Amino acid sequence: MIPGAFSYHRPATVADAVKLLADLGDEARALAGGHSLVPMMKLRLATPSHLVDLHGVAGLKGIGRDGNKITIGAMTTQHELLASDEIAKSLPILHETALLIADPQVRYRGTIGGNVANGDPGNDMPALMMTLGATYQLHGPGGGREVAASEFYQGAYFTALEPGEILTSMTIPVPAADHGYAYEKLKRKVGDYATAAAAVVLTMSGGKVATCSIGLTNLHETPLLATDAAKAVIGTSLDAASLKKAAQAAEAIMSPAADARGPVEYRKHVGGIMVTRALQRAASRAK
Repeated sequence: MIPGAFSYHRPATVADAVKLLADLGDEARALAGGHSLVPMMKLRLATPSHLVDLHGVAGLKGIGRDGNKITIGAMTTQHELLASDEIAKSLPILHETALLIADPQVRYRGTIGGNVANGDPGNDMPALMMTLGATYQLHGPGGGREVAASEFYQGAYFTALEPGEILTSMTIPVPAADHGYAYEKLKRKVGDYATAAAAVVLTMSGGKVATCSIGLTNLHETPLLATDAAKAVIGTSLDAASLKKAAQAAEAIMSPAADARGPVEYRKHVGGIMVTRALQRAASRAK
């Protein structure tokens, strides 16, 4: 439970952090909240020779709105998301999801950038970012670029980040004022990863679903957008038949691992239930 020896670096700017990561190469790891990296280091599953701590980098924190878009700095903590009036008003599903991440001690330190950037399929924010149509801002030796959240995740712990790049912020379109939302998460105990979870953002018109987006957490090696499931409920009043069709369409793309949370069949089954519950609760909130 004691990490191996490493050199510690605390850059002051994004450019300094990028240069350090590029110069040090595979021997370096960026440190955000540390809730994934530090335990792996203690178990010697990760043995970086250099840690590049991002806490001293100016400009990586904060929440701002520009028109119909909200930008969140990567080093913004889950606690800061929960304390933000702007997030509560404009992106209430983000507030709801942050509240379901681990426990208060973790949320005080854990960052949204760390949650979305390391490619852990059990993290809650990646599927939510995909559901909301978020875009990630990345900075590396070649400059800055943007990648849609839906194109960022390539496999378990594999993302679109290139060597030397860091995720600096994310931009999220503000949903319609009358939208409904829900994040349904089944977990074994407080602080655990999801056995299965589903995010839903939708709008209603005339008692029927007008638009819908559905994301799935920890039901594949990457977060998923359940596009066919969302299409299944467009134009419906979310009657029992439509909900069943949506759940089946979502289950069809699930490929969870059999682990301590249950066998594959069980996790797919409860994944469908999370989709159904999220759709119903989101619809009940839509105006």
